[in-house]
Amino acid sequence: MRLLAFETATRRLSVALWQDGEWIERAEELPNGGSDRLLPWVHQLLAEAGIRLKLIDGIAFGAGPGGFTGLRLSCGVAQGLAYGLDCPVVPVSTLQALALASGEAQVWTVLDARMNEVYSAAYRVAGECVTQCQAPVCAPATGVSASTISGQAWVGVGDGFAVYGDALRAVKPDLAGVRADIFPTAAAVACLSAPVFARGGGVAAALAQPIYVRDKVALTTAERLARGGVR
Repeated sequence: MRLLAFETATRRLSVALWQDGEWIERAEELPNGGSDRLLPWVHQLLAEAGIRLKLIDGIAFGAGPGGFTGLRLSCGVAQGLAYGLDCPVVPVSTLQALALASGEAQVWTVLDARMNEVYSAAYRVAGECVTQCQAPVCAPATGVSASTISGQAWVGVGDGFAVYGDALRAVKPDLAGVRADIFPTAAAVACLSAPVFARGGGVAAALAQPIYVRDKVALTTAERLARGGVR
């Protein structure tokens, strides 16, 4: 089975080619764009593997939560390729991919959602099996819940800790560690999608949708002032 995967929900964009458990990837941190990178990376990966695009069996993408522009980018590219190949698409949770990419066993994933909020969820990871312990939410860093992740073996992962580290540590002061420099990866997206494709899952390209979690994309001036800043 051969899969292509895209992850563009954060500033780290990546594309991966997965073949029967082995994968290769292209990635770069691009805070202000990067749409021009994805298809060239696809062609580079296919050339490196010595295969043609028509041999791809499925397309996966990091569906969110994350940056609205990034989510629409990965979804759109995945849909376009899937239409042309007449193959299924699997949307994968960005926070679940972040948990797998971290290499940790008990992971509190937190991504900066802007507007003084974070996207948060928690997972247990065993090999490439990622089990959700706390569903994804969008909330102020000071108000996010850690009630379902008791104990001291949890590791905080994601750029939310780079921005709101003090507030998040106040919510759960007994974290075993923090890794704020970890991002979700296309390779993790591919690994998570593989079992779905293997059992005949996936959706038609037209039905693939991002997972926004939060529908609001910007604050009003009054809301920004009420929250004490302009983020």
